[in-house]
Amino acid sequence: MENVEKKIREEAKKLLADKKVDVVVGYERGTLPLTATPVFITEPDDADRLVYDATCVQNLAKYVHDILSAHKEAQKKVKPEDKKKKVVGVVARGCTSRSLVIQLQERQYGRDDLVVLGVPCNGYIDGKKMGIALAGEEILDGSLTGEGVAVKTSAGEKKIALNDVLADNCLTCRFNNPVISDLMAGDNAPAKAFDREYEKVDAFEQLSTEERWAYFTKEMGKCIRCYACRNACPSCYCKVCFVEQSMPQFVGLSADHTDTQLFQLLRTFHMVGRCVDCGSCISVCPMGVDLRNFLKKLDKDALELFENRAGAKMEDVPPLSTYKENDKEDFIYNP
Repeated sequence: MENVEKKIREEAKKLLADKKVDVVVGYERGTLPLTATPVFITEPDDADRLVYDATCVQNLAKYVHDILSAHKEAQKKVKPEDKKKKVVGVVARGCTSRSLVIQLQERQYGRDDLVVLGVPCNGYIDGKKMGIALAGEEILDGSLTGEGVAVKTSAGEKKIALNDVLADNCLTCRFNNPVISDLMAGDNAPAKAFDREYEKVDAFEQLSTEERWAYFTKEMGKCIRCYACRNACPSCYCKVCFVEQSMPQFVGLSADHTDTQLFQLLRTFHMVGRCVDCGSCISVCPMGVDLRNFLKKLDKDALELFENRAGAKMEDVPPLSTYKENDKEDFIYNP
């Protein structure tokens, strides 16, 4: 990824110097070993801070939406003759680009507000898997070495195969290259060969209704309603979230387990045709709630019932925004 990283810096520097963008949203090295964090570059000389490797976890589409939404709100208070346009450049891998497509389809901003710097992706490191591999030992230092990770802890040095600590969503990702891009940093990543994308969902579907509900209640029993999943999700951008509405009040603010279940149920169904399986919600969950299994079930249903993959193509209309006479209706039940 060294050549990709070099290309990202070169293109970002040029975009800023030529004033084609006002800010570039990317990743910079984190303060902890083997971490990267989102960064907002506004000066060409700062472009050298940009990095890109398997430590880059966050879906940057979240920040693109927040920046452009904040600018749009601010411009409402400006005189017409003083209004300014803001253009955001963003480093986008496959899942990020799909989230950008969804935001564009939902008219959150215009295509001319965005410059997409596409990057190939071979997956990112799951912090929880890394913790298990190191038996909870604190990482004192680490580096990526080809197909592995070299880690130093108080217990000594250890080498871990990169594939063993990649996030589950990366292991089954069919979109490891951007679906839209204005510039491409590096060649496309090779397509992955697998046929197990919905393996866990298929097993879940074989369970009885009682067993599925028992699994749901067990997982949601872990949830502490910190809303980290919602806050990290690039498709969660309602100005007022349903969980915080008071007129009417859909969900109580108590710690009652039924309120927690309702929050997770409603948020999950809001993701129909909108979840790109980027893993952001799972990566930030402090309790390890298995959100992905339920989201992948909806993803599978959208594919089988409506032949839709969230954000895969700009011309595809989201499944709940259209109607076709030949839509399958197997999911409709007579009362």
